[in-house]
Amino acid sequence: MNNPSPIPTAAGGLPLLGHLVPLLRDPLGFLTRLPEYGDLVQVRVGPLSALVVCTPALTGQVLRDDRTFDKGGLAYDRGREFMGNGLATCPHSEHRRQRRLLQPAFHPTRFPGYAQATTSRAAETTGSWQDGEILDVFAVMQELTARITVDTLFSTTPPPDVLTQALGDLNTILNSLIVRMVTPPPLDRLPTRRNRRYHQARARLPRTLHHLVTERRAAGIDHGDLLSMLLTARDPDSGPAEQMLTDAEIIDQIVTFFGAGAETSASALAWALHLLGQHPEIEKRLHAEVDSVLGGRPATHADLPRLELTGRIITETLRLWPPTWIFTRTCTADTHLGQYPVPAGTTIVYSPHLIHRQADLYPEPDGFDPDRWAPDNPRPPRREAFIPFGSGARKCIGDRFATTEMVLALATIATRWRLQPLPGVHVRPHIGAATSPGGLRMRAIARSATDTGSRPSPGEDA
Repeated sequence: MNNPSPIPTAAGGLPLLGHLVPLLRDPLGFLTRLPEYGDLVQVRVGPLSALVVCTPALTGQVLRDDRTFDKGGLAYDRGREFMGNGLATCPHSEHRRQRRLLQPAFHPTRFPGYAQATTSRAAETTGSWQDGEILDVFAVMQELTARITVDTLFSTTPPPDVLTQALGDLNTILNSLIVRMVTPPPLDRLPTRRNRRYHQARARLPRTLHHLVTERRAAGIDHGDLLSMLLTARDPDSGPAEQMLTDAEIIDQIVTFFGAGAETSASALAWALHLLGQHPEIEKRLHAEVDSVLGGRPATHADLPRLELTGRIITETLRLWPPTWIFTRTCTADTHLGQYPVPAGTTIVYSPHLIHRQADLYPEPDGFDPDRWAPDNPRPPRREAFIPFGSGARKCIGDRFATTEMVLALATIATRWRLQPLPGVHVRPHIGAATSPGGLRMRAIARSATDTGSRPSPGEDA
């Protein structure tokens, strides 16, 4: 057999820094250009190197074989700093047990209750808006999805000061995560203001949550929420010492639900509202659908099958702007990816953003086209080319929870409001814990005002 050619290295690397500069300057653009070099491409961050898979086939191989390609690398090393050993970050050896313990919390019978919490909180949030008000859209969606997560985790809401502190610490951690991921040691240990705030929040958040968990465990009352499910979960297939989640494990799962749930849903909803503002013809169709299905009443779980366009808008948003743009894995054994041998210990990178923007997989990949997901599309997208929640055994356990939340929240917003783009506002991707629309401010226009043509002048701003 002929020896394969060397794995190509991406251009633009610098001595000592590697590809750190283009990754910090334009991470999404850098990633989407990598397929020009080949199916598997080497990149460097400081002294560390990684291989980026650039095709659905190689990405699928990595996702299906979670034993060989285990959770690891910079993304997960940083994630474990604050998520601990939760379901999203634990190694293969612990994943199956944790998945079995958490699965009852995501049983289909529980989703109507989660849906009710979503629409109630979304209706409360949108009910506080004023006609003509300027909204910081991502901040508003962050608060909405955080409150929905709190409602589903804790049916008895923690005291306001405790909740404010916990959410503040979580935001501090999430906003530092990506910078820390691309900052090689020892620079990540410098006593900068960002690093000091990060370490303070990372130490305080588990203490706050531990107090909530121990209080609830001592009370011994099943409130029917996610925390009660975590406290009462049992796995008969595990040994006696592992049949229940410990308090430390429960805290890790709570932080995981917040970090991997609230932030990503907020990002997707904010992008969806931005895209609808840029495509008024699709927005009009959305309003027609919610008017027909809901007739002005709050959405319910039973409405989901008829909110077809709303669902496709969320799906297309997740394709264009998958909240998590990059993941890493670590090879646990010598293996091959395509024609290339890959030794144990190699860091592998895969990116939903990279896969979702390939023209051979998605015609006009940069365009917003919810109808590409319509059931009558003669060229439907390939299933393996859509991976906002991953795939295989490590696919996000909360994927259905997240999509249900986003569809119902968007339908609730669209029932009463349209969000109008502001002139002169330039929206750019902000790379944090999730890829969010940075600088997105929009004007809330009540649907009654829209229908009568009474709206602020396009040139008017606050």
